[in-house]
Amino acid sequence: MAGSFKKFEPHGAGGPPIREIPLRLMFPNLITVLAICAGLSGIRFGFEGRFEPAVVMVLLAAFLDGVDGRLARLLKATSKFGAQMDSLADIVNFGVAPALVLYAFLLERAGSPGWIATLLFAIACGMRLARFNVLDEEGQQPSWQAEYFVGVPAPAGAVLVMLPLYLSFLGVTPTKEVAFAGTAFTILVAFLLVSRLPVYSGKSLKIPGDRMLLVILAIALYILLLASYPWYTLTASAVVYLVFLPFSVRAYSRRAKREGESALPPDVDARSGE
Repeated sequence: MAGSFKKFEPHGAGGPPIREIPLRLMFPNLITVLAICAGLSGIRFGFEGRFEPAVVMVLLAAFLDGVDGRLARLLKATSKFGAQMDSLADIVNFGVAPALVLYAFLLERAGSPGWIATLLFAIACGMRLARFNVLDEEGQQPSWQAEYFVGVPAPAGAVLVMLPLYLSFLGVTPTKEVAFAGTAFTILVAFLLVSRLPVYSGKSLKIPGDRMLLVILAIALYILLLASYPWYTLTASAVVYLVFLPFSVRAYSRRAKREGESALPPDVDARSGE
């Protein structure tokens, strides 16, 4: 962990010195644990038939999972332990939890194809997170390519794959035909996760000072809509994100031509054993 530690010898212990860890360095890991609890609680609610709370818990897990890393950097409390724990939490919160909740609600009606789609999504999420970690550690991307994700990021995939749930909450009857459509959609999202599709991340996006108040107002409006009309807002967000993907690919291709580089983002060579 980052930060300063003190070492002391416990009286009469006769063992190696024990480090004293500042309490503030525990907060990011605590949030990660809470995110895991939220994701697993979402699974429980799903199998109890309480699907709206299940979706809320999965989304809460995704939110907490996004907060812990930023809090760790803010507190200068990053550590290898925290990074590994965060990766494990990502698999639960973005891969296992949404897939099982969707299966319990809808994909079970499709029989074995629904379960296959559930497994494919969870596996694809794990592979996508592993690839992200490898690319991030090895620094394979040029600076401008760091503005793009390789494939749909896991948090976005978790929000996208639950689109059939949002639609059902708005009145779409979860029939067997809808279940097979949801199965096909789940497989599509799984392939988007492991694809080499360049997806703009917005990490380097800068807002002009004279538009800052407008941006803050827009964010506040979105949060209010999410609180007042959650399923309409989430449905619209998922659809807009899917529509955004082709524009992201076109923007990447144009930038790649200007930079004189490949039109495809870098990927991990499977032969290297990564």
